[in-house]
Formats: sequence, C-alpha cells, structure tokens
Amino acid sequence: MYKLKFICIVFATLLFTACGGKKTAPAESVVATGSTDNSSSKTVLFFGDSLTAGYGLEDPSEAFPGVVQNKIDAAHLHYKVVNAGLSGETSAGGKGRIGWILKQKVDIFVLELGANDGLRGIPVTQTKENLQAIVDSVKAKYPKAKLIMLGMQVPPNMGAAYANSFKATFPELASKNNMALVPFLLKGVGGIPSLNQKDGIHPTAEGAKIVGDNVWQVLQGVLLTD
Repeated sequence: MYKLKFICIVFATLLFTACGGKKTAPAESVVATGSTDNSSSKTVLFFGDSLTAGYGLEDPSEAFPGVVQNKIDAAHLHYKVVNAGLSGETSAGGKGRIGWILKQKVDIFVLELGANDGLRGIPVTQTKENLQAIVDSVKAKYPKAKLIMLGMQVPPNMGAAYANSFKATFPELASKNNMALVPFLLKGVGGIPSLNQKDGIHPTAEGAKIVGDNVWQVLQGVLLTD
C-alpha cells in the first residue's frame, strides 16, 4: 500500500473548545508521518473546529480527517490529508486565519465550521457571510481547487426558526459555490451517548470512524474525478 504523509496541524489556544466550554492548553503543531515520499501527492485540507482537530481523543490522527487518510491510503489514491482544525473556532475566527492556512497548497478544500456560531446564537446571516468569505479566499488563491461543505445542525432548544435557518445555510452555500455537500457531518453519531465523549458533543474514536465514513461517501467521488 502506498502510504502517504498525514499532517495534523493542531492549533491549541485558550479559546473555548467547540460546543463544550472547556479550555485547551497551548501546544506545538503535531506531525504524524507515513511514507516520506509524497512528492506526487495532492492535498486535501480540512479547515474546521474541534470536530476536525479531534478534541479529547488520545491521538489527533483518530479524528475524522485521519480516518479519511486511512481510506485514501487503502484506495491507493495519491493524496495527503492536512488537518487544520482549531478547537473553539468560529466562522469569524476561520475568516481571520484562512490567509495563513492557504500558504499550504490546496487541491481539495473541506470546510467544517459554524457549529460554535450556532451554539452561541450568532446571527445566521453573519455565519453565512463569514463562510462565504472563506470560500472566496480559497477560490481566489486556488481557483482550480475542488470544494466540499460539511453541513451542521444545532439543537432544537435554539429555537425552530433559528435551527432551520442555520441548517439551510450549508446547502445554500454549497449550491451557490458549486461545492460538494455532506448534508450532516454527525449523521449516525450526534445524540448517541456511546459514540460521544462525556461532554455528549465530541465523538469518541469509534464515533469519528462513522463521521469519517460520512465524509468519505462524498469525498471519494470528488477524488476519483479530480
């Protein structure tokens, strides 16, 4: 099997973690390597919050981007995964750091942001504007990159009108920007205690495998046509 380098960039700060309200301590970037021969591989960059970063997992490579890398390797596809997840990230925070992230060459850009906005009750119009700005930045820097949107939802206690508007944001942006769409990232995991950590929000390693499968169902088709 052709093994690719898996690069996990863990930006740990004293921000609130996604959905949990806990804090993380500063940490250095973590790089886990497979084969060092990846000169011919393309890059799949996951840009998100603690769900992408793998908050609470013993090994960040257990997060769903790492699960995806394993599937890429098993399919003998020449792509490396870059995990640019940051615990506590909001869409506004993502808008602020996307320029730095795009110093890394991108062939496939996977956007997973908005959950923290929803749980904080940030107006959906603001979230939508920030996500669009992120997409615009990617298009400007890498116009040939293929884009994937990971859809999110908020609990019904946020109010039906807000929850419905929030949920609709992701397919609307995906359609507007010709992005492939994973309708709900946490399908089959959200709300299932055995697949989530004690906070009831962040997936366990087993839950992350299912999340990875959700992403792979869409990403695989994009990679095969890239």
